[in-house]
Amino acid sequence: MNWEIKFLPEADKDFDNLTRKQQVIVKKAIDKVKTNPLSQNDGGYGKPLGNKHGLNLTNLLKIKLRGEGIRIVYKLFKTETQMLIIVIGFREDEEIYEIAHKRRIKHKI
Repeated sequence: MNWEIKFLPEADKDFDNLTRKQQVIVKKAIDKVKTNPLSQNDGGYGKPLGNKHGLNLTNLLKIKLRGEGIRIVYKLFKTETQMLIIVIGFREDEEIYEIAHKRRIKHKI
């Protein structure tokens, strides 16, 4: 699944200010990462940022293009994905799975 990519107006200008060769490299990196832009901690390509040099960049991710010295910082908006909790409980004699199965049928999920 490819994620939709949007640019801030300032980021558009940043891209336009790159050389043509750099633009091609950045576009390839973004195209690769948009297939799985989640954090590396979640099996994706993005490297999580936190506090960098006294700046709070929590919940932002980066793509690091070492050869070019370019960094791409982005934020995910997980509006297209959803996690539905069906049951919370303890696993006792498989009962939790039976409850999950019944609820699945009841709610047609």
